[in-house]
Amino acid sequence: MRFGPVPVAEAEGALLAHSIRVGGRRLRKGLMLDADHLAQLAAAEIAEVVVARLDPGDLHENEAARRLAAALAPDPAAAGLRLTEAFTGRVNLLAAGPGVARLDAGALVRFNTVHPMITVATVPPFQQMAPGGMVATVKVISYAVAETDVAAACDAACGAVALSAPVIRSAGLVITEIPGGPTGDKGRQAIENRLRALGAELADCRVVPHDSAALARALAGIGGDLVLILTGSATSDPDDVAPAALRAAGGRVERYGMPVDPGNLLFLGDLGDLGDLGARPVIGLPGSVRSPKPSGADWVLSRVVCGIRVSAVDIAAMGVGGLLKEIPTRPQPRAAPATKD
Repeated sequence: MRFGPVPVAEAEGALLAHSIRVGGRRLRKGLMLDADHLAQLAAAEIAEVVVARLDPGDLHENEAARRLAAALAPDPAAAGLRLTEAFTGRVNLLAAGPGVARLDAGALVRFNTVHPMITVATVPPFQQMAPGGMVATVKVISYAVAETDVAAACDAACGAVALSAPVIRSAGLVITEIPGGPTGDKGRQAIENRLRALGAELADCRVVPHDSAALARALAGIGGDLVLILTGSATSDPDDVAPAALRAAGGRVERYGMPVDPGNLLFLGDLGDLGDLGARPVIGLPGSVRSPKPSGADWVLSRVVCGIRVSAVDIAAMGVGGLLKEIPTRPQPRAAPATKD
Protein backbone atom coordinates (compact mmCIF):
# COMPACT_ATOMS: atom_id res chain seq x y z
CA MET A 1 0.00 0.00 0.00
CA ARG A 2 1.21 3.47 -0.86
CA PHE A 3 0.28 6.32 1.47
CA GLY A 4 0.83 10.04 1.06
CA PRO A 5 -0.18 13.26 -0.68
CA VAL A 6 -1.10 13.29 -4.39
CA PRO A 7 -2.52 15.94 -6.72
CA VAL A 8 -6.30 15.81 -6.80
CA ALA A 9 -6.23 15.11 -10.53
CA GLU A 10 -4.36 11.83 -9.82
CA ALA A 11 -6.45 10.66 -6.86
CA GLU A 12 -9.28 8.82 -8.61
CA GLY A 13 -9.69 5.27 -7.20
CA ALA A 14 -7.60 6.05 -4.12
CA LEU A 15 -8.86 5.98 -0.52
CA LEU A 16 -9.14 9.34 1.18
CA ALA A 17 -6.89 9.25 4.25
CA HIS A 18 -8.35 12.23 6.13
CA SER A 19 -11.88 13.62 6.17
CA ILE A 20 -12.34 16.88 4.25
CA ARG A 21 -15.27 19.29 4.28
CA VAL A 22 -16.07 20.44 0.77
CA GLY A 23 -18.75 23.11 0.63
CA GLY A 24 -21.59 21.82 2.78
CA ARG A 25 -20.57 18.19 2.44
CA ARG A 26 -18.02 16.11 4.32
CA LEU A 27 -15.94 13.59 2.44
CA ARG A 28 -15.12 10.96 5.05
CA LYS A 29 -11.79 9.24 5.43
CA GLY A 30 -11.69 5.83 3.81
CA LEU A 31 -13.90 6.99 0.95
CA MET A 32 -12.84 5.71 -2.48
CA LEU A 33 -12.57 8.85 -4.57
CA ASP A 34 -14.39 8.94 -7.90
CA ALA A 35 -14.63 11.56 -10.62
CA ASP A 36 -17.47 13.43 -8.88
CA HIS A 37 -15.42 13.69 -5.68
CA LEU A 38 -12.45 15.03 -7.62
CA ALA A 39 -14.67 17.65 -9.23
CA GLN A 40 -15.94 18.75 -5.82
CA LEU A 41 -12.38 19.00 -4.49
CA ALA A 42 -11.25 20.99 -7.52
CA ALA A 43 -14.25 23.33 -7.22
CA ALA A 44 -13.22 23.97 -3.61
CA GLU A 45 -9.73 24.84 -4.89
CA ILE A 46 -8.15 21.89 -3.06
CA ALA A 47 -5.11 20.91 -5.10
CA GLU A 48 -3.77 17.98 -3.06
CA VAL A 49 -5.15 15.23 -0.84
CA VAL A 50 -3.58 12.51 1.32
CA VAL A 51 -4.63 9.10 0.11
CA ALA A 52 -3.94 5.40 0.41
CA ARG A 53 -3.51 3.42 -2.81
CA LEU A 54 -3.63 -0.37 -2.86
CA ASP A 55 -0.84 -2.27 -4.53
CA PRO A 56 -1.32 -5.60 -6.30
CA GLY A 57 -1.69 -8.27 -3.60
CA ASP A 58 -3.22 -5.87 -1.05
CA LEU A 59 -6.59 -6.40 0.61
CA HIS A 60 -8.92 -3.56 1.54
CA GLU A 61 -9.27 -3.19 5.32
CA ASN A 62 -12.83 -4.52 5.39
CA GLU A 63 -12.09 -7.61 3.31
CA ALA A 64 -9.01 -8.28 5.42
CA ALA A 65 -11.01 -7.91 8.65
CA ARG A 66 -13.68 -10.30 7.35
CA ARG A 67 -11.11 -12.98 6.54
CA LEU A 68 -9.30 -12.56 9.84
CA ALA A 69 -12.48 -12.81 11.91
CA ALA A 70 -13.62 -15.83 9.93
CA ALA A 71 -10.33 -17.55 10.71
CA LEU A 72 -10.59 -16.83 14.44
CA ALA A 73 -14.10 -18.38 14.44
CA PRO A 74 -14.47 -20.58 11.32
CA ASP A 75 -17.89 -21.80 12.48
CA PRO A 76 -19.35 -18.97 14.55
CA ALA A 77 -22.53 -20.80 15.52
CA ALA A 78 -20.59 -23.82 16.77
CA ALA A 79 -18.23 -21.47 18.64
CA GLY A 80 -21.16 -19.71 20.32
CA LEU A 81 -20.38 -16.45 18.54
CA ARG A 82 -21.89 -13.97 16.11
CA LEU A 83 -19.71 -11.92 13.76
CA THR A 84 -20.66 -8.38 12.80
CA GLU A 85 -20.32 -6.91 9.34
CA ALA A 86 -16.95 -5.32 8.59
CA PHE A 87 -16.82 -1.54 8.95
CA THR A 88 -13.74 0.71 8.89
CA GLY A 89 -11.56 -2.38 9.08
CA ARG A 90 -13.28 -3.80 12.14
CA VAL A 91 -15.27 -6.96 12.85
CA ASN A 92 -16.60 -7.72 16.34
CA LEU A 93 -17.04 -11.25 17.66
CA LEU A 94 -20.08 -11.23 19.94
CA ALA A 95 -21.38 -13.82 22.38
CA ALA A 96 -24.45 -15.55 20.95
CA GLY A 97 -25.64 -16.36 24.49
CA PRO A 98 -24.34 -16.57 28.04
CA GLY A 99 -21.07 -18.38 28.56
CA VAL A 100 -17.35 -18.18 29.22
CA ALA A 101 -14.73 -16.95 26.75
CA ARG A 102 -12.38 -19.70 25.57
CA LEU A 103 -9.21 -18.25 24.08
CA ASP A 104 -5.99 -19.73 22.72
CA ALA A 105 -3.73 -17.02 24.14
CA GLY A 106 -0.57 -18.28 22.45
CA ALA A 107 -2.24 -18.36 19.04
CA LEU A 108 -3.62 -14.85 19.54
CA VAL A 109 -0.15 -13.53 20.38
CA ARG A 110 1.15 -15.10 17.17
CA PHE A 111 -1.75 -13.49 15.28
CA ASN A 112 -0.82 -10.05 16.64
CA THR A 113 2.85 -10.62 15.79
CA VAL A 114 2.37 -11.12 12.05
CA HIS A 115 2.00 -7.43 11.18
CA PRO A 116 1.37 -4.40 13.41
CA MET A 117 -1.56 -3.34 11.23
CA ILE A 118 -3.35 -6.65 11.92
CA THR A 119 -4.77 -6.79 15.45
CA VAL A 120 -7.20 -8.63 17.66
CA ALA A 121 -8.18 -7.59 21.18
CA THR A 122 -10.14 -9.89 23.49
CA VAL A 123 -11.63 -10.05 26.94
CA PRO A 124 -9.52 -11.97 29.50
CA PRO A 125 -9.53 -15.78 29.22
CA PHE A 126 -12.56 -17.37 30.91
CA GLN A 127 -14.37 -14.03 31.15
CA GLN A 128 -18.08 -14.61 31.81
CA MET A 129 -20.11 -13.19 28.94
CA ALA A 130 -23.70 -12.07 28.60
CA PRO A 131 -25.59 -12.46 25.29
CA GLY A 132 -24.33 -9.85 22.84
CA GLY A 133 -21.18 -9.11 24.81
CA MET A 134 -18.03 -8.47 22.80
CA VAL A 135 -15.62 -11.38 23.16
CA ALA A 136 -13.09 -10.04 20.65
CA THR A 137 -12.63 -7.30 18.09
CA VAL A 138 -10.53 -7.57 14.94
CA LYS A 139 -9.13 -4.27 13.69
CA VAL A 140 -7.05 -3.68 10.59
CA ILE A 141 -5.41 -0.37 11.42
CA SER A 142 -4.29 0.66 7.94
CA TYR A 143 -6.54 1.05 4.92
CA ALA A 144 -5.09 -2.09 3.37
CA VAL A 145 -2.69 -4.91 4.21
CA ALA A 146 -0.90 -7.50 2.15
CA GLU A 147 -2.95 -10.61 1.46
CA THR A 148 0.06 -12.75 2.39
CA ASP A 149 0.12 -11.20 5.87
CA VAL A 150 -3.60 -11.79 6.28
CA ALA A 151 -3.13 -15.42 5.32
CA ALA A 152 -0.27 -15.80 7.82
CA ALA A 153 -2.37 -14.32 10.64
CA CYS A 154 -5.28 -16.59 9.74
CA ASP A 155 -3.02 -19.64 9.86
CA ALA A 156 -1.57 -18.55 13.22
CA ALA A 157 -4.86 -18.41 15.09
CA CYS A 158 -7.45 -20.55 13.34
CA GLY A 159 -10.30 -21.24 15.78
CA ALA A 160 -8.61 -19.33 18.61
CA VAL A 161 -11.78 -17.61 19.89
CA ALA A 162 -14.89 -19.38 21.16
CA LEU A 163 -17.54 -19.27 23.86
CA SER A 164 -18.28 -22.20 26.14
CA ALA A 165 -22.02 -22.24 26.66
CA PRO A 166 -23.66 -23.48 29.88
CA VAL A 167 -24.08 -27.24 30.16
CA ILE A 168 -25.38 -27.30 33.74
CA ARG A 169 -28.96 -26.08 33.87
CA SER A 170 -29.92 -26.59 37.49
CA ALA A 171 -28.36 -26.16 40.91
CA GLY A 172 -29.24 -27.02 44.47
CA LEU A 173 -28.30 -24.68 47.31
CA VAL A 174 -27.91 -25.53 50.99
CA ILE A 175 -27.71 -22.57 53.37
CA THR A 176 -26.73 -22.92 57.02
CA GLU A 177 -27.84 -20.41 59.61
CA ILE A 178 -26.53 -19.56 63.06
CA PRO A 179 -28.35 -17.64 65.80
CA GLY A 180 -27.80 -13.95 65.21
CA GLY A 181 -26.09 -14.60 61.88
CA PRO A 182 -27.15 -13.61 58.37
CA THR A 183 -30.39 -15.08 57.09
CA GLY A 184 -30.47 -17.10 53.92
CA ASP A 185 -32.70 -14.73 51.96
CA LYS A 186 -29.99 -12.30 50.81
CA GLY A 187 -27.58 -15.07 49.90
CA ARG A 188 -30.21 -17.03 48.04
CA GLN A 189 -31.23 -14.07 45.91
CA ALA A 190 -27.64 -13.17 45.00
CA ILE A 191 -26.87 -16.77 44.03
CA GLU A 192 -30.11 -17.13 42.08
CA ASN A 193 -29.20 -14.00 40.11
CA ARG A 194 -25.77 -15.41 39.30
CA LEU A 195 -27.24 -18.69 38.09
CA ARG A 196 -29.85 -16.92 35.99
CA ALA A 197 -27.11 -14.91 34.25
CA LEU A 198 -25.56 -18.23 33.25
CA GLY A 199 -28.78 -19.70 31.94
CA ALA A 200 -29.26 -21.99 34.95
CA GLU A 201 -31.98 -22.17 37.59
CA LEU A 202 -32.00 -22.72 41.32
CA ALA A 203 -33.96 -25.97 41.40
CA ASP A 204 -33.69 -26.75 45.11
CA CYS A 205 -32.87 -24.71 48.19
CA ARG A 206 -32.68 -25.92 51.78
CA VAL A 207 -31.91 -24.01 54.97
CA VAL A 208 -30.47 -25.98 57.89
CA PRO A 209 -28.70 -25.25 61.18
CA HIS A 210 -24.95 -24.68 61.00
CA ASP A 211 -24.11 -28.22 61.98
CA SER A 212 -22.12 -30.87 60.10
CA ALA A 213 -24.68 -33.63 60.58
CA ALA A 214 -27.64 -31.48 59.49
CA LEU A 215 -25.71 -30.18 56.51
CA ALA A 216 -24.60 -33.69 55.48
CA ARG A 217 -28.23 -34.90 55.52
CA ALA A 218 -29.27 -31.96 53.34
CA LEU A 219 -26.43 -32.58 50.89
CA ALA A 220 -27.38 -36.23 50.57
CA GLY A 221 -30.84 -35.30 49.30
CA ILE A 222 -30.31 -31.97 47.51
CA GLY A 223 -31.37 -31.75 43.88
CA GLY A 224 -29.68 -30.08 40.92
CA ASP A 225 -26.73 -30.89 38.67
CA LEU A 226 -24.55 -28.55 40.73
CA VAL A 227 -24.46 -28.30 44.53
CA LEU A 228 -23.78 -24.98 46.24
CA ILE A 229 -23.18 -24.45 49.95
CA LEU A 230 -23.43 -21.11 51.73
CA THR A 231 -22.68 -21.19 55.44
CA GLY A 232 -23.91 -18.77 58.06
CA SER A 233 -20.45 -18.73 59.62
CA ALA A 234 -17.32 -18.41 57.49
CA THR A 235 -15.63 -21.68 56.58
CA SER A 236 -12.17 -21.18 58.05
CA ASP A 237 -10.53 -24.61 57.83
CA PRO A 238 -10.57 -27.73 55.61
CA ASP A 239 -12.13 -29.59 58.56
CA ASP A 240 -14.76 -26.94 59.31
CA VAL A 241 -18.50 -27.66 59.23
CA ALA A 242 -19.13 -27.49 55.47
CA PRO A 243 -16.11 -29.46 54.15
CA ALA A 244 -16.64 -32.05 56.90
CA ALA A 245 -20.32 -32.36 55.96
CA LEU A 246 -19.47 -32.88 52.30
CA ARG A 247 -17.13 -35.75 53.19
CA ALA A 248 -19.71 -37.20 55.58
CA ALA A 249 -22.27 -37.19 52.76
CA GLY A 250 -19.91 -39.29 50.62
CA GLY A 251 -18.37 -36.42 48.71
CA ARG A 252 -14.83 -35.23 48.19
CA VAL A 253 -13.04 -31.92 48.81
CA GLU A 254 -10.51 -31.21 46.07
CA ARG A 255 -9.39 -27.75 47.10
CA TYR A 256 -10.04 -25.57 50.10
CA GLY A 257 -9.17 -21.89 49.80
CA MET A 258 -8.37 -19.79 46.75
CA PRO A 259 -5.88 -16.95 46.10
CA VAL A 260 -8.56 -14.50 44.96
CA ASP A 261 -9.70 -11.69 47.21
CA PRO A 262 -12.61 -11.41 47.87
CA GLY A 263 -13.31 -15.12 47.65
CA ASN A 264 -10.54 -16.71 49.73
CA LEU A 265 -12.86 -19.04 51.67
CA LEU A 266 -14.21 -20.98 48.70
CA PHE A 267 -13.83 -24.74 48.51
CA LEU A 268 -14.37 -27.10 45.60
CA GLY A 269 -15.31 -30.76 45.50
CA ASP A 270 -17.80 -33.23 44.12
CA LEU A 271 -20.65 -35.48 45.24
CA GLY A 272 -22.19 -38.29 43.20
CA ASP A 273 -22.19 -38.62 39.42
CA LEU A 274 -23.87 -36.90 36.47
CA GLY A 275 -23.25 -39.57 33.85
CA ASP A 276 -21.75 -38.02 30.73
CA LEU A 277 -21.01 -34.80 32.64
CA GLY A 278 -18.88 -36.65 35.18
CA ALA A 279 -18.94 -36.06 38.93
CA ARG A 280 -21.56 -33.67 40.31
CA PRO A 281 -19.57 -30.57 41.29
CA VAL A 282 -19.88 -28.96 44.71
CA ILE A 283 -18.84 -25.37 45.43
CA GLY A 284 -18.59 -24.15 48.99
CA LEU A 285 -19.24 -20.45 48.56
CA PRO A 286 -17.49 -17.63 50.43
CA GLY A 287 -19.62 -15.08 52.26
CA SER A 288 -18.70 -12.45 49.65
CA VAL A 289 -21.32 -13.94 47.29
CA ARG A 290 -24.01 -12.26 49.36
CA SER A 291 -22.88 -9.10 47.55
CA PRO A 292 -23.58 -8.75 43.83
CA LYS A 293 -20.03 -7.53 43.31
CA PRO A 294 -17.60 -9.93 41.59
CA SER A 295 -15.62 -12.36 43.71
CA GLY A 296 -13.48 -15.40 43.12
CA ALA A 297 -16.61 -17.53 43.41
CA ASP A 298 -17.86 -16.07 40.11
CA TRP A 299 -14.72 -17.27 38.34
CA VAL A 300 -15.26 -20.83 39.55
CA LEU A 301 -19.05 -20.88 39.21
CA SER A 302 -19.08 -19.66 35.61
CA ARG A 303 -16.50 -22.21 34.48
CA VAL A 304 -18.21 -25.09 36.25
CA VAL A 305 -21.65 -24.22 34.85
CA CYS A 306 -20.13 -24.04 31.36
CA GLY A 307 -18.61 -27.49 31.67
CA ILE A 308 -15.01 -26.39 32.12
CA ARG A 309 -13.08 -28.59 34.51
CA VAL A 310 -11.63 -26.60 37.40
CA SER A 311 -8.76 -28.27 39.23
CA ALA A 312 -6.79 -27.31 42.31
CA VAL A 313 -4.01 -26.10 39.99
CA ASP A 314 -6.50 -23.94 38.06
CA ILE A 315 -7.58 -22.29 41.30
CA ALA A 316 -3.97 -21.72 42.31
CA ALA A 317 -3.36 -19.96 38.99
CA MET A 318 -6.24 -17.56 39.63
CA GLY A 319 -4.07 -15.67 42.11
CA VAL A 320 -2.38 -13.85 39.22
CA GLY A 321 -4.92 -11.10 38.60
CA GLY A 322 -6.95 -12.27 41.58
CA LEU A 323 -6.77 -9.04 43.59
CA LEU A 324 -10.25 -7.70 42.94
CA LYS A 325 -11.78 -4.40 43.99
CA GLU A 326 -12.25 -3.73 47.66
CA ILE A 327 -15.77 -4.17 48.99
CA PRO A 328 -16.63 -0.93 50.89
CA THR A 329 -18.61 -2.82 53.54
CA ARG A 330 -15.80 -5.31 54.17
CA PRO A 331 -15.37 -5.65 57.97
CA GLN A 332 -11.65 -6.39 57.64
CA PRO A 333 -10.05 -4.02 55.11
CA ARG A 334 -6.78 -5.23 53.58
CA ALA A 335 -4.93 -2.10 54.61
CA ALA A 336 -4.15 -1.69 58.30
CA PRO A 337 -5.74 1.42 59.84
CA ALA A 338 -3.47 4.42 60.22
CA THR A 339 -2.15 5.04 63.72
CA LYS A 340 -2.09 8.44 65.39
CA ASP A 341 1.25 10.02 66.22
